[in-house]
Amino acid sequence: MLPGNALLEASLRRFVVSRSFVTSCRQTALNGYRKISQILHPLQSYSKKGHSTNGLQATNTGFSSLALSDAQRRTIYALSTPPGKAGVAVVRISGPDAQDVWRRMVRLYNTNDRGREPRPWKMERCKVVHPESGETLDDGLAVFFKAPRSFTTEDVIELHVHSGRAVISSILSALSCFSACRPAEPGEFTRRAFEGGRLDLTQVEGLKDLIDAETETQRRLALDAAGGVSRARFEDLREGIIKSLAMVEAIIDFSETEDVEEGVFEEARARVIQLRSTIQRYLSDSRRGEILRSGIRLAIFGPPNAGKSSLLNFLAQREAAIVTSVPGTTRDILELSLDIGGLPVIVADTAGLRDTEDLVESIGVERARKMVLGADVALCVLSLPEALHRKDGGERCLKVPPMLEPLITPSTFFLLNKIDLVPSPTDVNGIEFNRSWTVSLSTGFGTKNFLDGFARALRERYDILQDTQSEQPVITHARHRVHLESALRFLEAFLSTAPEDVVLGAEELRYAARAVGRISGAIDVEDVLDSLFREFCIGK
Repeated sequence: MLPGNALLEASLRRFVVSRSFVTSCRQTALNGYRKISQILHPLQSYSKKGHSTNGLQATNTGFSSLALSDAQRRTIYALSTPPGKAGVAVVRISGPDAQDVWRRMVRLYNTNDRGREPRPWKMERCKVVHPESGETLDDGLAVFFKAPRSFTTEDVIELHVHSGRAVISSILSALSCFSACRPAEPGEFTRRAFEGGRLDLTQVEGLKDLIDAETETQRRLALDAAGGVSRARFEDLREGIIKSLAMVEAIIDFSETEDVEEGVFEEARARVIQLRSTIQRYLSDSRRGEILRSGIRLAIFGPPNAGKSSLLNFLAQREAAIVTSVPGTTRDILELSLDIGGLPVIVADTAGLRDTEDLVESIGVERARKMVLGADVALCVLSLPEALHRKDGGERCLKVPPMLEPLITPSTFFLLNKIDLVPSPTDVNGIEFNRSWTVSLSTGFGTKNFLDGFARALRERYDILQDTQSEQPVITHARHRVHLESALRFLEAFLSTAPEDVVLGAEELRYAARAVGRISGAIDVEDVLDSLFREFCIGK
């Protein structure tokens, strides 16, 4: 009698085997149907002409031509440029039947070239025709990329045609006439590039980020990732871990039968310590890469009528927020994505912070508090005529309203507005806060100095210099951080392993290599063997 767990495991195995057997039988039957259909199809035509089929009944056989599934239709097509009216639209076709599309839909202007195979990587003037009727759909250009030297590593055709709704619709409709072609799923061209080894996961992410980039900093980050800079850094980490693992595996497999140099385990530990330091340095970046990719969250806060909404309109260069002299005009959070000094900034205008009995306004005040506490950067806007106070000795000073004090931190920025309403602007000299600017948003006084200084302060905070040679962040997505943290835990576990538990230590390194490999999508156990035989001379 098997124990409960063993019995359950045996039942599950029988279930999996039976399901696999049924699936295999179904696939075999399907293949048989297809083969019989291929045999009987010419027999049907033969019998219709009055010929004998040697007793085979060709009519009413019960078999019909089976439609190809999406998995069998390996050639995909899609519009690769934004839809709408424009000068040029690009329709991309990728897959094993791309050349068939060329033969039936591309008519070169030079009659001597018609019927020949396409010349790879050469743009050719042509007419795009319907594959069945031969009707001309458009006059454009076509280019053929021969596998594997294409984006997807497959045969690829690009049709460069006029970007009009009717033209694009007619060409996509014509492509649907090919039984082996189907419309591409979102991102399927890039997925095939990844599966074909053209891109790794970090390059795929970089390509998407490059398309979505709205600022210069985002463009540079994404371009580095798409170009393989991030891939190279993560691959260096992974190779370093694999080399350390190879050393440990050599101790396990060959220490008793072959000559393995002394101190191999200590050398592996030294390498792992260096790798640990590198990963720790990557992780201690205050989420700089993720913030710059998704946008710096900036919360504008302050008392009512200080000029918060006027500041938002100034930054947006349009009337994005309603501005009135009535306190409490802004009651909910208004967010805009802006470019400040080349940095992506998501600016949030919040309700004026004050004690109020108005139910709606009190909800807005509470939301404003939460927004300030959760923001990456906070900018406090104060009205100078209200913030200026005199001490007992007659000396002027700036005072923050008590309701704002819990939200003020050493990293808070200040904008002192309405200097044009101060009787003597010279009274403000020397009493400003740290990280503060004095402006008049109504007249424009000091706004340029504020914008330049604030952008410079943001670049300094996130270590983004105008110099293009400055080091870019390594971690740009949350999943990068998750996998690196996981790898760091495994490396720490290896370093705490005693030399006699070398088998356990090897397993920790193997998990660390897999964790880093998941970032780029490169996980291959054969790398350990390759490194082992490359780094060690066994049995000489």
